[in-house]
Amino acid sequence: MGFKHLLVAAAAVATMATGAASAAQVEYTVGTGATYRPFEFQTPNKEIVGFDIDLMKEIAKAQGFKVQFINTLWGVIFESVKNGDRDIIMSGITITPQRQENVDFSYPYFAAHQLILTQKNVHVKSVADLKGKNVAVVANSAGDIAASKVFGKASKNIKRFDNTPLALEELSAGGVDAAIGDVGVFAYYALQNPEKQFNMARDPSFEDQYFGIAVRKGNTKVLNEINEGLKKVIASGAYAKVYAKWFGEKAPVPVLPIK
Repeated sequence: MGFKHLLVAAAAVATMATGAASAAQVEYTVGTGATYRPFEFQTPNKEIVGFDIDLMKEIAKAQGFKVQFINTLWGVIFESVKNGDRDIIMSGITITPQRQENVDFSYPYFAAHQLILTQKNVHVKSVADLKGKNVAVVANSAGDIAASKVFGKASKNIKRFDNTPLALEELSAGGVDAAIGDVGVFAYYALQNPEKQFNMARDPSFEDQYFGIAVRKGNTKVLNEINEGLKKVIASGAYAKVYAKWFGEKAPVPVLPIK
């Protein structure tokens, strides 16, 4: 084989290698705090499952990328995407102006609000009705903000926990009179534990909130992929199927306000 032919052959091999690399699917790491049933939680064999997990898988499928879910503590989840340890974080994260200063959010994918869950003998209509009672919240969560706004951040009646299961366990054990948290999780917990006869209430001041999928500030490539995928799974009906699987009812319409 002549020198010219060797060059042609080498070029062909290089082209094939480049094509194979470009054809390979990109894989993104997704940080999720797997203690937030039914959005994300671990099975006994440590598999991470839930509404958020299934939805992200559908988004990835629609966009042609892969995802690897990594259980990530809530206390460091924002830092994990900020410093590049995670490409994406999805963990029932409420979109707030403060958080938008540190990460970029996708279109909202779940409409929610805060809910007050109380012992069967405690009946309230607002957070103010909990005055003098012990209230469980997850530290730095929307529930913590709501309680702190009424009772003061230093109130001894606010009992802060690292995650939602711990807060709900304290309520279930009778260690607190009430707990404040996201309606999706709290309503699900009450339905799964009917013998406890928990009462549910929504303070009139509890505004509608939205969950978003977050990426590092300025990471428009991944953010655009997520948004495009989210629109596709809503249009295809995949979102509705995932919603029905975990909440047993039809997804609300409209599902999300497109920006």
